[in-house]
Amino acid sequence: MGSSTFGKVFTLTTFGESHGIALGGVIDGCPPNLKLDIQEIQNELDRRKPGQSKIVTQRKEADQVEILSGIFEGKTTGTPIGFVIRNNNQRSKDYNHIKDQYRPSHADYTYDQKYGHRDYRGGGRSSARETACRVVGGAIAKQLLAQFDMSIQAYVNQVGELKLNRTYSELDLSRIEDNIVRCPDEDMAKKMIEKIDSIRKQGNTIGGVITCVVKGTPAGLGEPVFDKLHAELGKAMLGINAVKGFEYGSGFEGAKMTGKDHNDLFAIDDNQVKTSTNYSGGIQGGISNGEDIYFNVAFKPVATIMRDQDSIDNSHSPVTVSGKGRHDPCVLPRAVPIVEAMTALTLADFLLRNRTYNILTDKQL
Repeated sequence: MGSSTFGKVFTLTTFGESHGIALGGVIDGCPPNLKLDIQEIQNELDRRKPGQSKIVTQRKEADQVEILSGIFEGKTTGTPIGFVIRNNNQRSKDYNHIKDQYRPSHADYTYDQKYGHRDYRGGGRSSARETACRVVGGAIAKQLLAQFDMSIQAYVNQVGELKLNRTYSELDLSRIEDNIVRCPDEDMAKKMIEKIDSIRKQGNTIGGVITCVVKGTPAGLGEPVFDKLHAELGKAMLGINAVKGFEYGSGFEGAKMTGKDHNDLFAIDDNQVKTSTNYSGGIQGGISNGEDIYFNVAFKPVATIMRDQDSIDNSHSPVTVSGKGRHDPCVLPRAVPIVEAMTALTLADFLLRNRTYNILTDKQL
């Protein structure tokens, strides 16, 4: 049974491995006549690609997307959009030493147990390189959402113990791309970069948190009871490599509050339904309420470190695993566009699912 397809109406199916010939995907359910900016899709891939700065993996890949189908004269045709991203800079020999060994906190052991066979070259299908396909799908979803004035912005909020003590509304999100760590606060960005570079020089890795904000979401998106909007966003985020946690709205801090303080009171502002606060994170009862959607995504430290570690091999004998190859000391800078992409895919799917409710009305959503 496969599990390489995301979504129910607007769907993305991906294929390929880290050290195979290419990665690729098929996007189905995208409405026809959507004018697509191919360069904008490439720009999103460029934000995720390796080798873009000193604080990410130095693998050099152009990550050039090739559209195979579903687009004609610059517009979607309504048929499946097929694409590939070719691998050009594999160094599979870097992984020969772990052919029979299980790297700590990697998917080596679990893939072997599930399939009885694994691609040890960079982790194969379990490699985070697969997320390049999600960025392509998300870039197209973003352009669809833009037709409805919806926007998505994610940024690095925390690296290790270094954390922004301001909410997204207190930050200038237009400055996210001003630095290589993708933190909109210049002073904190410098500290984060220094921290990641220091960890890299130690042969170690570090984790952190990405915050994502969605503006312009109409009220009414979400499918209770089992496909609640926040549940599907959580699934989307937890399906990203290295993600260990998801919280939306007040999150775990809300557990410290009383109902009197936590309730978002309704009011009418300029003939629009608004709430005085937004502890709900733009979602109530699993359905968007029209306020900003915001959430945090926690990423663990990258499992591959440039140090020797104790482990076992596939015969269950003790071994010493040595870290080799080109790896991120911190995934956060390159994960920002991935978080945005998975958010866009989730919202595009719900937007199109909502159309089934409006088929007998003149409502356009």
